[in-house]
Amino acid sequence: MIVGAEFIVLNLPKYVNPRTDSVWHVNTALWRAPDDGGYVNLTDGEGLTQNSIDVGSNSLWRYRKAIRLPSENIFSLGEGWTPIVRGEWAGREVIFKMEYMMPSGSYKDRGSAVMMNYLKQVGIDSILEDSSGNAGSSIATYGAFLGLKSRIFVPANAPIAKRRQIAAVGADVVAVKGSRDDVAAAALSDAEKTFYACHNLQPYFLEGTKTLAFEIWEQLNFDLPDVIVIPMGQGANVMGCHIGFCELKRAGVIDRLPRLYAVQAVNAAPYHAAWSVDSATPIAIEASHTIADGIASSRPIRLREVFIALRETDGDIVAVTEDEIEGSLKELCQKGLFVEPTTAAGAAGLKILFEDGSIGHSEKVVLILTGSGLKAVDAIAGALEL
Repeated sequence: MIVGAEFIVLNLPKYVNPRTDSVWHVNTALWRAPDDGGYVNLTDGEGLTQNSIDVGSNSLWRYRKAIRLPSENIFSLGEGWTPIVRGEWAGREVIFKMEYMMPSGSYKDRGSAVMMNYLKQVGIDSILEDSSGNAGSSIATYGAFLGLKSRIFVPANAPIAKRRQIAAVGADVVAVKGSRDDVAAAALSDAEKTFYACHNLQPYFLEGTKTLAFEIWEQLNFDLPDVIVIPMGQGANVMGCHIGFCELKRAGVIDRLPRLYAVQAVNAAPYHAAWSVDSATPIAIEASHTIADGIASSRPIRLREVFIALRETDGDIVAVTEDEIEGSLKELCQKGLFVEPTTAAGAAGLKILFEDGSIGHSEKVVLILTGSGLKAVDAIAGALEL
């Protein structure tokens, strides 16, 4: 589907290096800063108001006026505008945000749709990515839809359903033995000849995930929750929510930010390790196996941005055990919420936040359900002894 007519947008952002303040035009795609090789961000957006929402679009593109792409020529699979469902968790009322109801089965489609449209608009025709599964399958899906060739590096032990999904849409799947860092290193070795569309580095991915904040605001009748709880690997939803809510505040339509709580798995929690000792420097950890494979990482990438998001919203990071994840997974499934174990980590973290008093009884809570259980049927069968 093509939305709108093609013309050049004037209010484009620029790439900015947060370490040096150097800037570059977005008409040439970047995944790292030319001056120091680190990641780049986009300059701040102006946000949107109720009147600028395209209510005729049942996708994230209803917020097109706040999505800063070079062209209005957009291709969409209908990503975004996922339901909210009011329910109960650990004896409290909560709002489930059903992000697993996306074209490829995970929230990653928000970021992939915007990033891949951007790359197509600026002339990129082939990309490579490294992923534990969901980002790879999402980017491969949009690569197929948009006509970009995709080469996806995945851990050799990534869930078979995710690897097959990537292959089914025509991407070249490269399975790499070793750690998650080994997978990234293998991808980097190819990055000199093919554009590295790393969802953790290319900031147009966050330009997509920020629409989660817009949707929550609109679906709650232009009101805000007190708390949003998010399972976190490298923090795309945490940063996206912070960016989106800050834009809404900048536009003058909200006057506060919801508290953001990030949840990591104890076995692979580098952000939690740095947060616990208030370290401004990334702490590399020895990650071990976790059933929550979608948030498994050993080295923080955007530590500064994640910590800013949590501090400016008075949030926190909690870590959950494998037993806590599996217990929450069983409970979610028995509620009819068939999600992957990664998603259940967020629910396990929410229990802890209820129990330790971080979240009050009267507070309005949104729990982000990030990925479909169809991504991990074997792991779910093992965990639930099916």
